[in-house]
Amino acid sequence: MSTEPTPPAELDATLVEALRYGPFPRALRTAIAHRGLSLARLGAHLDRMGVHVGQSTLSYWQRGLRHPEVPRALSALRALERVLSLPPDSLVVLVGPRTRPAPDRQPVGSFVQFGSFWSGSAALLSELDVPDEATRCNGELGVLSVHDMINIDQHRAQRSSTTRMVVQANTAGPDRYIAMYHADDDSSVETCEVRTSEGCRTGRVRRHRESAIMVAELLFDRRLTEGERHVFCFSLHEDSTRPSPGSNRTFREPSGEYLLQIAFHRKAMPARCTSYFRLRDDAEPTHSEDLVCGIGGVASAYFSRVGRGLAGIGIDWD
Repeated sequence: MSTEPTPPAELDATLVEALRYGPFPRALRTAIAHRGLSLARLGAHLDRMGVHVGQSTLSYWQRGLRHPEVPRALSALRALERVLSLPPDSLVVLVGPRTRPAPDRQPVGSFVQFGSFWSGSAALLSELDVPDEATRCNGELGVLSVHDMINIDQHRAQRSSTTRMVVQANTAGPDRYIAMYHADDDSSVETCEVRTSEGCRTGRVRRHRESAIMVAELLFDRRLTEGERHVFCFSLHEDSTRPSPGSNRTFREPSGEYLLQIAFHRKAMPARCTSYFRLRDDAEPTHSEDLVCGIGGVASAYFSRVGRGLAGIGIDWD
């Protein structure tokens, strides 16, 4: 019996748009969903073609936690196009050559536009009266401390995350914080629930399924005065079915301390956990360190001061 992938079929409109406009993680995620393959099945197809790409790497790629390195990953990208029945070079062109980033001319303490994070986020922010071009999201608040606790269930999927933040008002008047979340997949973002406890209540919530992102408005009980510090806590509960590749938080401005913890179910302990910091989601880590799961199956990564970039923990299951 032949193990060759089926020839390219007619693509639906959502997949055509993803391949045309990208970015690469969205296109890959949409193509995998369109083909109806699990990451394990996809990896098996690639293995039969003589191309080995780990399941964790595929998960990183489709979530945007890592980026294929060109030209080293060209054979893997072309094999993915064949397995997923995509037109030749449709994924390759979305990765493109690695280019040297332009110098960061943002002065220290300035805020990068929140809407540039993921495709679809600008429209969601606009619905919350945060125009992408006109307003720096959360620009009136300085982040002093963040603590994220992620819970992984017995199926290796992320079940919930709890965030406690300490912020300080840069000017008088801020009365809310806009939180953006990138779910494991586009189906779980539809069912993801925001729950609040101390210091805030849930305002408007908007979702963009194609990009698997959610934007939530967390309302304070009053307007803060200039220099006032405020502590608030909220949690996200989702129904993901995919093994989690880990978690990270994007910092678009220099911030204070960050503590990220991942708690594993006793029946789903990881093979390895690694903390890392990247300047961009497609860059190699500037810092990485193996972590030990301590008593209770918790891996912890502490960052004393965080610059612009992504701080996180990667999970290897096998």
